[in-house]
Amino acid sequence: MNGGRGTKVTVNGRFATPVVEVVLPDAAAYNEALREAILAREEKNPSVQHSNLGGWQSSWDLERWGGDAARRLLRSVRSLASRMTRDRAGKPVDVAWLTNAWANVNRTGNGNELHTHPGAFWSAAYYVDDGGAGADPSLGGEFQIQDPRGVAPAMLAPNLTFDYLGGGAAGASELIAPRAGLLLMFPSWLSHAVRPYCGDGTRISVSVNLTPAARRK
Repeated sequence: MNGGRGTKVTVNGRFATPVVEVVLPDAAAYNEALREAILAREEKNPSVQHSNLGGWQSSWDLERWGGDAARRLLRSVRSLASRMTRDRAGKPVDVAWLTNAWANVNRTGNGNELHTHPGAFWSAAYYVDDGGAGADPSLGGEFQIQDPRGVAPAMLAPNLTFDYLGGGAAGASELIAPRAGLLLMFPSWLSHAVRPYCGDGTRISVSVNLTPAARRK
């Protein structure tokens, strides 16, 4: 077989990366309270500096100071993480999740550089306020994810790609547009960033890390 035309070829996609997108049905019930709590916290506390390029980031204890709205949100995040997690045999598993969560406030020109979240299993981003980008995508602030297979295919031959479903993403980045109420969850090792926000509003999000608690012997 020479692999040319007329030869039967089977192409299997492997090593898919789960990026979960959910619009929380009860988001409006607590977004206003979250926004109020986060902006009040911003007024009284300096920004933590991690991956943020400008903007403000809170300490990692949102559940302590964010009130009932934050606790409700984190219950939803933990529930989704359990729903999307299985044991190696493919069976559902009851996981006790340790979480840390923080708030992000971005205004004109602010974003986050590419980074990962070591020490966690799942990470999540929730949009309290998209700063108007949900209605006007030109305002930017997209969530950017980088192909975990590496950038080599795009660097070596940027004009070529692989002929299979999803092959065009090889070596590239993809963007997810923010909108209020949207919850994203992804493996913590997935390199991600936030594109600069170009609007005149206030873009507010919550980030969460989830780590399985150690089992008791």
